[in-house]
Amino acid sequence: MAEHVPRHIGYVIDGNRRWAKQHGIPVYEGHLAGYNAIIEVVLESFRQGAEYVSAYIFSTENWKRDKAEVGKLMGLVLKLLSSDIRILDENNVRLRVLGSTDHVDDKILRAIRDAEAQTAANTGGTLAVCFNYGGHQEIADACKKIVQEEISPEAITPEVIAKYLYVPEIPPLDVVVRTSGEKRISNFMLWRSAYSEFIFLDKLWPDMTKDDVTAILEEYSRRNRRFGG
Repeated sequence: MAEHVPRHIGYVIDGNRRWAKQHGIPVYEGHLAGYNAIIEVVLESFRQGAEYVSAYIFSTENWKRDKAEVGKLMGLVLKLLSSDIRILDENNVRLRVLGSTDHVDDKILRAIRDAEAQTAANTGGTLAVCFNYGGHQEIADACKKIVQEEISPEAITPEVIAKYLYVPEIPPLDVVVRTSGEKRISNFMLWRSAYSEFIFLDKLWPDMTKDDVTAILEEYSRRNRRFGG
């Protein structure tokens, strides 16, 4: 097990569609395989000592995808929030969902509220699912709340802005992991990733396993975080 375990790991889920293409199967099968990998990787991350895990599963830009694909993705979101919420519950994991409610079906919004309530007392780790999420939108929404609260410009500090982010108790990211060989963060937790470490993997997300979590934490242990110092 790694000597130094990050408190908060963020996973940018990428490569499901390419994985499906490589295997000659429908795109949905790639997303389903990716979904199963999320469960395995998240639970292993908690088992190895992380307190918070964030998973970027659907961005505000993803609505632009084919309508049928989006519909299948919404089905997987409901699967997590309903039939599979027991997996998180049985592992003492609390669920929080970060993102905008714009364009989201009422059925999913109700399922989010129910799933968060069901797992609210769990203490084995917090899974922050970034759904209909965009880092720019999160900061813009925080600014709107600050204006609505009529906070004076002189009183606005980074600490104040942080209090108005989605689910503000979720701490800054210690490390961001992105799969599929892409080396960008794609609007993921811009505020919380200011001083995070970044690990980019060539592996496609559905191929991720528990062993990859061990390798990620070992790599993180070798990093020297200086926070500008």
